[in-house]
Amino acid sequence: MKPDSLSNIAFRHTKLQLKVWNYLKKIPLGEVRTYKQVAKAVGRPLAVRAVANAIGKNPFPIKIPCHRVIRSDGKLGGYSGPGGLKKKKLLLKKEGIKL
Repeated sequence: MKPDSLSNIAFRHTKLQLKVWNYLKKIPLGEVRTYKQVAKAVGRPLAVRAVANAIGKNPFPIKIPCHRVIRSDGKLGGYSGPGGLKKKKLLLKKEGIKL
């Protein structure tokens, strides 16, 4: 198991959530992915809604950068971290991402 893996943290999660959260940590600063791209990357290409739900349950919104995931149409999507979509937009702007 990788040292940066979330599997050793004591909180409730599903295997899919863990897979999604670990993938989100690999999205480089200043880049975004769509919910569909994340679903494909974790091996669940038809489970876009389940992936979006997993992202929405992210227990560490800044450490696990779920703000880097947007909708396929280029819109923000959701953000369950403190500050909601306003905060997501601010975080993306700070990373140099223009939507």
